[in-house]
Amino acid sequence: MADDIVTANEMLLDRQIYDRDGVEVGKVDDIEVTIPGDGGTPVLTALLCGPTALGPRLGGRLGMWWTAIGRRLRPNDELYPVRIPAELVTRFDRHEVRLRAPAGELPTERLREWTREHIVRRIPGSH
Repeated sequence: MADDIVTANEMLLDRQIYDRDGVEVGKVDDIEVTIPGDGGTPVLTALLCGPTALGPRLGGRLGMWWTAIGRRLRPNDELYPVRIPAELVTRFDRHEVRLRAPAGELPTERLREWTREHIVRRIPGSH
């Protein structure tokens, strides 16, 4: 069972995620797996994205720092890490993950929009 989870991790981690129109929406930083109560085969339930998913993978001080920045930069009502349900995945391969939803409907866009509005917009010449 643990081997199945390790294999899924190796197959999905760091893959670029694209929406249904081919727009980049993030990278797979971690995965969420549910293990059935009856001890059956683990099931991939979500792709996790963003600094709060990547930080624990990095580990050490860098990982703690990265996670803390992600928490500070997220919108107040945003859960973290960003979770993309597995039902939205249409296919994945060695290089990418494709989704059935447009970028605007995905939770990855909320953090990007918030960062543009509250940080990037204030940088001189960023318009």
